[in-house]
Amino acid sequence: MVPAAELTERFSRSSGPGGQGVNTTDSRVELSLDVAASGSLPDTLRDRVLSRLAGRLVDGVVTVVASEHRTQLANRKAARERLAQLLREAAAPPPAKRRPTRPTRGSKERRLGAKKRRGEIKRGRQGRFD
Repeated sequence: MVPAAELTERFSRSSGPGGQGVNTTDSRVELSLDVAASGSLPDTLRDRVLSRLAGRLVDGVVTVVASEHRTQLANRKAARERLAQLLREAAAPPPAKRRPTRPTRGSKERRLGAKKRRGEIKRGRQGRFD
């Protein structure tokens, strides 16, 4: 969906698994995409993604971090999959509007009957014996 030329990768030391090697290898991956300036997204799709990801964006850039694997290559793959999933969900069309319906006569009668029975139960607990 998004060309690799528009993605920016940064690598740093991970705090995840890796034993002693975690102190020396840059296996943590930060994958960034400038959604606001992306030329691969159509205008309508870009507007939808910008509005849905507004809480995650910093100056129009969305960033995904992956550090759960021991190797940089596995973390790069995980970050790309995570970014693709995030963009897929944000670009999805909005759900169809719910058509308002009215309760049926039977459901109204059942509801009122249940309320009446409940009230009779409570009235029976008051302890007035006439």
